[in-house]
Amino acid sequence: MQVSLQTTSGLERKLTVGVPAERVDKEVNVRLQKASKTVRLDGFRPGKVPMKVMKQRFGAGVRQEVLQEVMNQSFSEAITQENIKPAGMPSIEPKNIQEGADLEYVATFEILPEVDTKDYSSMTIETPVADVVDSDIDKMIETLREQQSSWEEVDRAAAQGDQVNINYVGTKDGESFEGGTADNSPLELGSNRMIPGFEDGIIGLKAGEEKVLSLSFPENYHAEELKGAAVEFAVSVNTVAEKKLAELNDELFAKFGVNEGGEAKFREDVATNMKRELENAIKSQVKNQVMDALVAAHNDLQIPQALVKQEITALKQQMVQQFGAQAESLDIDSLLPDDMFTEQADRRARLGLVLHHYIGSENLTADPDKVKEAIEGIAAPYDDPQEVINYYYGNQQQLQQVQSVVLEDAAVEKLMAQATVTDKASSYEEVMAPKAPPEADEE
Repeated sequence: MQVSLQTTSGLERKLTVGVPAERVDKEVNVRLQKASKTVRLDGFRPGKVPMKVMKQRFGAGVRQEVLQEVMNQSFSEAITQENIKPAGMPSIEPKNIQEGADLEYVATFEILPEVDTKDYSSMTIETPVADVVDSDIDKMIETLREQQSSWEEVDRAAAQGDQVNINYVGTKDGESFEGGTADNSPLELGSNRMIPGFEDGIIGLKAGEEKVLSLSFPENYHAEELKGAAVEFAVSVNTVAEKKLAELNDELFAKFGVNEGGEAKFREDVATNMKRELENAIKSQVKNQVMDALVAAHNDLQIPQALVKQEITALKQQMVQQFGAQAESLDIDSLLPDDMFTEQADRRARLGLVLHHYIGSENLTADPDKVKEAIEGIAAPYDDPQEVINYYYGNQQQLQQVQSVVLEDAAVEKLMAQATVTDKASSYEEVMAPKAPPEADEE
């Protein structure tokens, strides 16, 4: 087998491979001979079809299969011979596939870049330090009560936070428009579910009262014909209801898995879960800082576009899953163009390369005890933790995911030992608050 390697530009390579005709012809003959033993053709007894006939009838199809397989196999052999690490699948262009002649093709692909070993001692990491205090627990319990709340009709004017049941008819220039009419529609005032001014206009109305709201749709409204349009909504209120928080009783406690011990045990469980969430959030924030520092330290690393495209595909699939059954009727390529994900995909590809290099250079492995501890942590909130533990150890794919996380954690721990780490006094709420992406902060 003859191999010629050419560097075209950046990480792109072209590999010209020549395979002796004998290798292809031999495999074609072997397959035709094997097939001749079972093939049935009119005029010939089973197993007695001459090779000349087999080649006439099936030679071209079998040769095409063999050519494809030989190109794939020889490509693997060639990159091993040249000690090349492709970043993705090659684009193979046949140059000579004539029968009796040596097979020749050109494979174009990108290679994985060489990742330089860096000095990470200048890395600075800020670790949030926070505790779960009684006021945090009180607030969380109020949140849980609100989640389990109910609506109770009242005989008074509607106020912010109430739920009203309404009928409404929307008109533009005296004509109703699509989506502007509803009957017996529940609406929580303050949810901002309707266009600006709609919910505020209902505040102060009682059940049985009506009002016409003169409003305008936002300029960025999704329906083109309604962008910035002046409209009127004739609204009638059917009922007004106020939110009634769930009582702290055995019924509520049971919904959260507390069947004994009453309020004291419920509070204890809430505190335990909050502490676990706080610990995970702190760990996640520290890990993100380390990963950001790794990416920043290798911002000059050239990334194969094949890896970026793989990450874009993965990110799209994650978002499509959020659409659920609706995804089947959506034009995903138009709705989710590649540009939406390029920056995030580049970061993920870059981090993957750098982290893989670091883990290998430091000879890090996933400690079985740490894996066990991680799985037990995942299982802890469930009613039957042992069942969850058994599931993870019985599912190789799930187990490998946990092992990967543990391996990443080992890398973070190793990097933290080199970095300058400072503590930052924080509250539970500050640590748990959702972090806005950088671009949102700038805006």
